[in-house]
Formats: sequence, structure tokens, C-alpha cells
Amino acid sequence: MRIGLLTDGGYPYATGESRLWCDRLVRGLPQHEFDLFALSRSAHQEDQGWVRLPHQVSRVRTAPLWTPEDGTLRGSGERGLLARLVTGGEQSYGRRDRRRFTDRLAALATAVCTPDEAGTVAGAGPGTELFAEGLYGLAELARERGGLHLALRSETTVRILEAASRARGTGRTVRSATVPDHLAFAAELERALRPLSLDWYDQESLGAVDLCHAASGGAAALPGLLAKRFFGVPLLVTEHGVPLRAHFLAASDTPTPYGAPVRALLAGFHGRLATEVYRQAALVTPGNTHVRRWQQRCGADPAKQRTVYPGMAAERFGPVGEDGDAGGPDTLVWVGRIEPAKDLIALLHAFAEIRRAEPDARLRIFGAPAPGEEGAAHLAHCRALAAQLFPDEAPGAHAEGVSPVTFEEIGGPEVPDLAEAYGAGGVIVLSSVVEGFPVSLVEAMFCGRATVSTDVGAVVEVIGGTGLVVPPRNPKALADACVALLRDPERRARLGAAARARALELFTVEQNLAAFRGIYLELISHTPVRREADTVDAHGDPLPFATPPEARLLGHWTQPGAHLRPPPDPESPAAVPGRAAAPGTRLQDRPGEPEPQHTREPEPEGVCAAVAGPAGDGDA
Repeated sequence: MRIGLLTDGGYPYATGESRLWCDRLVRGLPQHEFDLFALSRSAHQEDQGWVRLPHQVSRVRTAPLWTPEDGTLRGSGERGLLARLVTGGEQSYGRRDRRRFTDRLAALATAVCTPDEAGTVAGAGPGTELFAEGLYGLAELARERGGLHLALRSETTVRILEAASRARGTGRTVRSATVPDHLAFAAELERALRPLSLDWYDQESLGAVDLCHAASGGAAALPGLLAKRFFGVPLLVTEHGVPLRAHFLAASDTPTPYGAPVRALLAGFHGRLATEVYRQAALVTPGNTHVRRWQQRCGADPAKQRTVYPGMAAERFGPVGEDGDAGGPDTLVWVGRIEPAKDLIALLHAFAEIRRAEPDARLRIFGAPAPGEEGAAHLAHCRALAAQLFPDEAPGAHAEGVSPVTFEEIGGPEVPDLAEAYGAGGVIVLSSVVEGFPVSLVEAMFCGRATVSTDVGAVVEVIGGTGLVVPPRNPKALADACVALLRDPERRARLGAAARARALELFTVEQNLAAFRGIYLELISHTPVRREADTVDAHGDPLPFATPPEARLLGHWTQPGAHLRPPPDPESPAAVPGRAAAPGTRLQDRPGEPEPQHTREPEPEGVCAAVAGPAGDGDA
């Protein structure tokens, strides 16, 4: 089958999120053909180029989300800008199109600015339908008129947003927005809705694929929503993290150029978009239970969720995991990017407690700072704290002092690769205060190492009882757990063996590929035949095996999409009220009947789609 893989800031670019996972997915399913529809996030990302694509990729369509809108407004000094707006095709709006744009944008803005009443289930309030009406109305207008770049940056857009924020039912923060706030939000809204103005929505692009697979929610899923709207293509959404959660964290924990009103408006938009994506998706595959719960809070139907853990290459860690070496018996190892969210400050204070109980203990920190000046400053702060807490120690008056805490980078002569870093320690420590899917923890499990982790993100689900878990921001608890393992080598060995067995069962690339191989076939088997041309050859003769056997069974799932159904005959029995149909006559579908959606019974949380049994004791 032909899969339309939708990405945002990742594959096929050499840098970005989910690029490695997408590449493994495409290479691991050679029986399918992939069309890539990629959105880029920066000029730097495009300058880095693409990864080498396998033969399964038949074509690539890209679009930047970072460039400013092309062209300028005609008559920008005149009143009534919307009457003079042009699209990318230099075609002016007529009165009817201006009214359509105003009505649809007003519906979307009202849904964004007005939250549902307290106690309303996500996706069940009136704002959900209002947002969908505005979103798809703007998409249809953009498809007909060639784009909405300039229209969404117009004075009329700002006035609509201002009116919506002043309406009854809006929150106090949104109501306090000023004109600069509305201008900033209009710019962000135009950038977020740029996928609506792309030229991907025709029978030769997204209309030609059998299934759309979005590698994340948000902007990546927007083309999939429109492909389902215009062509009936089923949508599969995979999320290893939650874009909405990341937006909340970025808005609250880091300095941003926007004030509280703009952040509230952006949160409202992304929340509505997430709800619509989950509502329209045929299936949603979260990467862990932590993501699954966030999706349910945003309106995802548990019956349409299937937890599929991200696959990781276990072969590179095999030599360390299989050699039986327990590593440094008195050495703690930390691996990751050095940034505030990893809370190395708490780890250093915890290690001070560990040294009091175990004077020979060592702490080896492997990692590089986060990009930018802030990352370098944080690394310098951690080094200074380590020097203050642990001055260099020397065994004698004439020996050189050595610190028990070292900051190292992977790739040197002592630690040439990542597996050697994990193999250098007897206990692997994770001290994060914010974490999604803990990749470093799974890598340590592949290496057969006992772990001590903080209870954040999907840590408990991943560990499953094969390691020790303590509360975050608690150096005393972290120190006690590390000391307990340092003093008990037999327990370390048991936990390490159990951790490796669990990782090989749940978190390998093979498990991930097997899950999506089955999901692809399952979704296609429940999808109506949409293109009649695919069932005949150039001479009009039927193609062998082009139509599945179940298509011969009576039922709504075998009906073609609405765009392929012939108009009802006024004289047919089905079109004339009160007239009975002749025996053996198959009636047409009811006009306006929604397309059938695939549903399934909810599965136990924390279970890979390819695994039938429970994920193990201790799963969240």
C-alpha cells in the first residue's frame, strides 16, 4: 500500500525530532511504498540536508514553516484591507469569499478564546464543532483561492481576534489582551495554519495515498486532517511526546517573548487542534502510558488508542549486556544532555550524601551541554558546584589530587561509544524533573545495568519493577537508593538481568515494526474502496486481487467515499419517499451519513500493540 508519512521538523531532514524512528519505520517495512510530506522548522535545518532515503520512498514534498509570507499587501495604505487581499495566485477576494473568510475565522477565534464550561468532557463541548467548522471552512477557501497567508495577517483578522477575546465567556487572561498581543497571536496563527495553504491536496498528492501516518500531532497532522476531509484517507497519529504538553512547559518554565494573553490564546488554539486531531484519527498510537493519559485529557477516545513503544536498536548494547561484567562496583554513571530539566544539581547534592556512606564511590557524568549560551552556563554552574562539594582528593602529600566527580564526553579514548559509558558503572542514575520517554533508561536496561530513577514521565512504566524509583527533587531519597544498590552486588545483578530481559521484550525495533505492520493492514481492511481506477487496468479489465474478498459482503464499510457516489436518481426507489425498493435492490447510503470509524476495545495500559500479555509488574 502507499503510505503518506507526515512529519514536522524531522524526517527526511538530517536534524530534528523523530527522524531516526521514521527512518527505521520506512526501512523496516519494504513491502509498502512511502510518500513523504515534510514541514521544516528553520533555515538551518534545511541547510543540513536530508538523510539518505531508501528505495521505498517514492517521492518527497516539503514546505517551510519558518519563512515569512511572500509578497506584500496591495493598497496597504487604504481602508478595508480585506477587500484588497490577494492570495499567492494574485487573485482578489470577492464579496462572497470575504464573507466566508470572516465567518470561518470568527468561528475558529470564538472556539479558541472561549473555553468549554467546567466539567465538560474534552471534545464534547460546543467549541469543538465550532473550531472544526472554522478550520475546515478556512481550508476549503484556501484550496479554492490558492492560500490564506496574507488574509491571516490582515487588519480584519486582528479585529476578529479582538472581538472574540472581548466576547462573553472568555477568560480574564484572554480578555486582557492588548493590540500588540493580538498582532503577535495573529502572526503565530498564520504560521500554525500554513499547512492549509499548501498545494498537497489533490488526487496526485495526498489524494493518492491509502493511509496518512502523522509522526506527531499539531502541524504535522493538519495535512492528514484535510486529506481525510477532502478524499476520505484514514489518518493514523503517532505521538512519542505530546505537543500540547511541550507547549505548556515552554510557556511556563522558560522565558518567552510573549505575555500571558498570547500564551493563553496559543494554548487554546493548540488544545482545540489536538482535540480535533484525536477525534478524526482512525487510530492514535501513543508511545507510552504517560502520553496516552495526556491524549485522553485532550479528548482522545480510549477505544481508538493503541500504545506502541518506540523501537530502539538493541544490537549496539549487546556486547556490554551479554558479557556478564558488572561494571565499576563503586561507580555511578549519569548519561544525557546537561540541562536544568535533568537536575544534576540534586544529583550532586545526593552524591555528597553517598560519599559519607561509601567513601570510595565515584560519579561519572557523560554528556554535552544544551545548545546555546544558557547550556554552557548551566554546565559551568554544575562544574563549580562539584568543585565546591568535592575538592580534589590525594592519597598522600606528594600525590596529585583527583575529584570523585568527573564530567566527560563520549568519544574519547577511555569511552569510545555510548555502550562503553553505560558499561563503566555498576548503577545508572536518572535524576530528571521533567521526562517523556526515558531513552537513556532503556539504553541502560539493554546493557543489563541496575538503575535508580526519579518518578517522572514514563519512568515507572518503562522500569516495570526492574529498578529503584524515588521522588524527584529529593536528594536524600536518591542517595539512599544508590547506597542500597552499591552495597548489594547480588541485587544489582538480579535487577540488571531482569531489566535487560524486559527491554528486549518491549522496546526493540522489531517489536515496533511488527506493531505498525499489523496496524497498517488493520486500518486498510476497515477502509472503504475510494478510487475505482485502482481496480481496473489500462483496458478497463479488473485487476486480480485489487478488491479484497470482504468487499463482496453487504455492509456500510464497503461503500465508496461520498466523492465517488453518483448523484441520486430522482426516479429511483431510494430517492422517492414512500416508494419501496425492488427486491434485491441495494439502497444508497443515507445522505450526510458520517464515514464509519474503526473502533476496538480498550487495551490494558502499557501494552505494546504486538504484545498480547501485560507489560509486567510495576507498570503505571
